[in-house]
Formats: sequence, structure tokens, C-alpha cells
Amino acid sequence: MVRANPIMDNAAPPLPSTPPRVAIIHYWLVTMRGGERVLERICELYPQADIYTHVVDPDALSSVLKRHRIFTTSIAKLPGARKHYQKYLSLMPRALEELDLSAYDLVISSEAGPAKGVITRPDAVHVTYCHSPMRYIWDQYHAYAGAGGRGARLFLSMVAPRLRIWDRASASRPDLIMANSHYVRRRIRKFWGREATVVHPPVDVDQFRQSDAVTDEFIWVGQLVPYKRPDIAVDAFTRSRRKLHVIGDGAMLADLKKRAGSNVRFTTRMKFDQLREAYATARALVFTAEEDFGIIPVESQAAGRPVLVYGRGGGTETVVDGITGLYIAEQTAESVMETLDRFDAWLPGFDPDAAIAQAQNFTRQRFLDGFAAAVRIATDRVSSDGMAYDGGIEP
Repeated sequence: MVRANPIMDNAAPPLPSTPPRVAIIHYWLVTMRGGERVLERICELYPQADIYTHVVDPDALSSVLKRHRIFTTSIAKLPGARKHYQKYLSLMPRALEELDLSAYDLVISSEAGPAKGVITRPDAVHVTYCHSPMRYIWDQYHAYAGAGGRGARLFLSMVAPRLRIWDRASASRPDLIMANSHYVRRRIRKFWGREATVVHPPVDVDQFRQSDAVTDEFIWVGQLVPYKRPDIAVDAFTRSRRKLHVIGDGAMLADLKKRAGSNVRFTTRMKFDQLREAYATARALVFTAEEDFGIIPVESQAAGRPVLVYGRGGGTETVVDGITGLYIAEQTAESVMETLDRFDAWLPGFDPDAAIAQAQNFTRQRFLDGFAAAVRIATDRVSSDGMAYDGGIEP
């Protein structure tokens, strides 16, 4: 076994003691996005936990995460790993299996990149919180390969087949798997052959407020990357001449600006107070991605505004069609335009209080309670008979 490299503390991982020792495995820590916000809440439940990750940028971390000891795998020693960690994807399974976690009684893996494949003691409890099985080797393999050009296609064609085998095999290691949505639960069943219990991620809904100053401008919020399909929103609004404010940055920004009409404006960075105001004053949020869950539509509803959401993926679990928003039937500009036409007739009957009430289903406390309950189930099952638990299927 190879001990991980401590980067936030020079001491070695502790020996077992009472209370139980907890390790959290997170795929990589180079920014603070949705997965890292969930990690913060897990850390709230386990304030003494140690964190293991492939690579870390300490300057990018929140104060909550910095309070924990953070250890890196052998990937962190490789040239340029902090910036180009994805190029070392094929080496991550071995790096995870090299980690010596024998000191820990509870291991929590946070999975969207390779994390769940660690090896634990037979009597230790291992639970996985899955944001998504790795999209780039499973259902969105062709989209990622195509968007990245010839080099990406060659790399993925070499790496993906073996990584799929390992990914499915390592899915047997956790005692319990939590999925962040019913949509992800179905993908876990299909790709990993495991059942999972659904624990929706936490959203800080109480930080959002209604506004009386609603404008005639729609907003699109998110990272400007191909799978989120900001292009169809820009094209639809350019053609319909309705106002759209695109909030976000990413590789597609330059191209989107070229194809956008004068009625579409862009903001790459916003402070949180500005984003809250943008949600509250928007005519509606347009959400064109097929997301695993989608925190952004919940935030918009928490501000009392409706959402036009693509009618597949996690967005259908957070937006109630005809009540708190409308579903976009297809990921095309034409379908977005058709939904906008329906929206104009539907909006007078929209009740902001219904949207706010819907957002309350995804609070921080609900996540904490659901996560803690799932860990208790796994712990009871392991302590009673040592058998892995597949989790319950929620209706």
C-alpha cells in the first residue's frame, strides 16, 4: 500500500479511535461547484473527517473545506496534474486502490469522477454519494469525444473500454449507494448493476427572495459547455427577438457572442448578490441542459420565478410542468421558441408562492437528514451481517 500525500497537514492519517474515524474521498478539488458544495454539507455532518482527492488547488477551496486535513493520491505527483488531471484518468483507478484507508471506520466516496474504487477494511462501512456515473465513458461518451476533436476521440477510445470495466466492477465495493436524483439512480442501475437510494443535494433556498421589479428579460445561467446547450437558447432568442441575459463563462463564449443578436447580452462573472437579483427580476429562467439534478432551476424557483426546463433529466424532478414552469420538448432552438410562445399565454396564471414551496423540497436540512439516515442503514447492515446493502428504491 502507498500512503497518500498530505498537502494540508504533514501528519499521517490517525489510528482508529472512538468516535469512529471518517474518510471522505472526492474525485478532485480544483474549484467550488455543485459537487464541492455537497461536499461541504457532508463535512458539516462529519467535521473531523479527513479528505482524500486526486489533485487539489488549496487557493480554490472554501474555508469549510480548508478546515479539514486533505490528502492527495499519487496523481498529484505527476507533471502538470493540478491543471491537466483529466489526462491522467486512466491512472486514477490504481491511485485509488493504492490508498491505505485501514485506519477508517466509515469511508464516504463522492462520485462524479473516479472516487468509489477505494479498498476498505472488511468491517468498515463504505457509502457512495453519486452525482453521476462518469458521463464521458458512459451515456455521453460520443458527445465528449466529438466536442474535443481528434485528440480527445483518440484518448477516450483508448481509455474508456478498460475504465468501463473497472467502473462497473468497483461499483460492488460500496455497502450503499446514494444517487442525487431518480434520473441518476436509473443510470446507476443500467451502468453499474446496483440499486441506489435517492438523496437530493442541498440547495440554500433561504438565501433567495422575491422581487417586485420583474423585467421582460429571460436569463440563462451556467457553464458555457456543449452538453448544457446554451447555443439553442441563444439561437432561439436571437430569432424571436426576445431579450436574453446569458450568465456564465466557458469554451463556447466566443462562438455564442458571434451568433447572438443585439437582444442577447452576456455576463461572465457575477457576485452572489447580483445573481440573486438576476434570478428574482428575470421573466423566467431558461434551462436547456439534460442535467443529473440541476441546482440552478431550484434557485430560480426559490426566488419566485418560473423555469423553462428541458423535459429530460433531473430538471423534471425539480420543476413541476404547468405549475412552476414549462418543459421544453426537444433540445432544439425550434422547441425553445415553441415553449416561449406557450409561456406567454401561461405566465398570467403562474403563482410565485408555488415555485417557492417547490424549492423547499430541496433544503439543506432535508439533505442532511437523508444522508445521515442512509449512513445509519448501511452501518446497521454491515454491523449485523457484513452484507452489502443495495439501498431502497423510492417511488
